[in-house]
Formats: sequence, C-alpha cells, structure tokens
Amino acid sequence: MSCSAQNMSLIKIKRIIGILKAKKYIIYTKPYQLNMVGVRNKGTNPIKFDDRMYVFWKTDKNKWKGRDYAITTDPSTAWLENPMNKVATAVLPNGQYVDAWKIGKHKGQYTALVQRKPFCVYRDYNRNAWIDFDVESQTCGKFGINIHRAKPRGADDGQGNTDDIGLYSAGCQVFRNYYCFTDEFIPMLQKQQQIYGNEDFTYTLIDKWLTNQYMWKRSIYTSAILTALGFIGYGGWLIYDKSK
Repeated sequence: MSCSAQNMSLIKIKRIIGILKAKKYIIYTKPYQLNMVGVRNKGTNPIKFDDRMYVFWKTDKNKWKGRDYAITTDPSTAWLENPMNKVATAVLPNGQYVDAWKIGKHKGQYTALVQRKPFCVYRDYNRNAWIDFDVESQTCGKFGINIHRAKPRGADDGQGNTDDIGLYSAGCQVFRNYYCFTDEFIPMLQKQQQIYGNEDFTYTLIDKWLTNQYMWKRSIYTSAILTALGFIGYGGWLIYDKSK
C-alpha cells in the first residue's frame, strides 16, 4: 500500500505562505526543512478527519514542494464526553508552536512527534458531544499533545484510512492514513533531523476561516489594482484621443 495524499500545487503553497507572513510566523526555507501547517475546518466535526495538514519544503534546487494530508486537529466525541484529563478535554489553540515537538514514541509504542515544550490549551468543560471551549480560559503545561496516526496498516478501508476519530485524539493532531504517516511523514522528519542535527520541530495551526479571509482580501486587492489600471488606461486613451 502507499499514501493517497495529494501533492500541493505551487499556488496553494504560496497561499499558505502568504497567510503565515501575514501572521508574522516563521517560514523555513532551508532545503528539506519542513513547514508543517494544520488547517482546522470551519465547522469542527469531532467524529471525522475533516482537517488538513500541509507539509511543504524547499528542495536542494530551491523549488517548493509539498504534500496535503487528511488529519484531525480536534479531540473526538468519545474524549469530549469522557475526558482523559479530570478537568476537561484539551483543544489546541491556533498559533505557531516553535520547536515544540521532537521525534519520540507515542505512548511508548511507535515513532511520532511528541510534545517537548509546555504550551497552553483550551479546555472543553461541558462534556457533551461537540467542541465548545472558552477562549478566555487556558491551561498551560506538557499534556502529551502529540502528532501521530490513527489505526495501523490497512485500517478500516484496506487502504490505511481510519473512518472515525474514536479514541485516537484527546487533543492530539492525528493523521487519518497510516501509510501517509509512517511511509512519508516520519521519513521526512528523519531526513530533516539527519541534515540539520536538530531534534526540534515547529507546527502551526490556523483556522479555515483565516484562509478564506486571506483569499477574500487578495481578491479585493487584485480587483482594486485591475480597476485602477483600467482607469489609468482609460484616462490615457482620453488624453490620446483629445490630442488627435
């Protein structure tokens, strides 16, 4: 079996880079140094893998390349209703987490990215089936918010895809496809580590509405430029026409 993820187009990579620049986030441009960007879906579904992770990098020929993976950035219904933490289930806030993960073992079982630095999370306190957190209230520390996979091997569909999040996310960032995670993502991490000798990895999480807002602003900006150029061209034509 092989990973079913899609290659990122240069347009999509540039779009994500534009969002990162607007937020003044770090963008890695050394060869094979990874930019890992999770995009939380506008309507968070605590059952399905409805979010994306975009992993992109520069090659040794200074060309952008990237891959588009199905993930969840949210805890599942199972953990929302029955929190692993006695207080409430963790939800990772939007933001850039610089050097916050390292290669390790998820629950001591298999290679994954494990939390190495403390950071803050939201908490969902009402213990119902849907995500509902107070953005004014955060708890900070090391909670084992890892980046890992769901079911192993062929999983539910024989192609490595897990159907429902189930018990696989209590706040972690979780890949839906086993082969994408094991055969692609982990080797990319290991390659970066081998080249730079750095154990630390950065992950950025943004909301789908932010990407939509960025595209909306870009379209307005482009329309304004085209309109201005149109007026300039029309003005030039009038001047030329009067001079004849």
